[in-house]
Amino acid sequence: MIKPLVKGLDHINITVENFNETSTWYGQVFGFKLVEKGIQDDKPWGILKSGDALLCVYEHPGLNPHNPELIHQKGYHAMSHFGLKIDDKSKWLAIIEEQNLNILYGGVIEWPFSSAWYLKDPSGWEIEVALWKNTTIQF
Repeated sequence: MIKPLVKGLDHINITVENFNETSTWYGQVFGFKLVEKGIQDDKPWGILKSGDALLCVYEHPGLNPHNPELIHQKGYHAMSHFGLKIDDKSKWLAIIEEQNLNILYGGVIEWPFSSAWYLKDPSGWEIEVALWKNTTIQF
């Protein structure tokens, strides 16, 4: 058997409507910290970090890249959502309540090996928050 080369996903790069609003939201909801920032094409960008998870965020108001239906109409591939792994259900449930988060699809979805909550960030990106049973990814 070939030993896997990839150890994990390095980062996800997303375009957002408002850099400051998005950075603040990911900090309040998931504990992301802004670890690098700059200006590109006269617009702010930055790298947000929480644990081993990295988000690279670029501001581009009006681009609306998170709408998969619109992108599919143009003949392109689109990301429907990305997933963040958690390991503390009670802390997550408290954050949902404290931040008054709108959980999609009627609430938690129980998959065979995990529980998942779906929500959208301020720019409309859909996020799956996954809690794996036995705290490890399994199939």
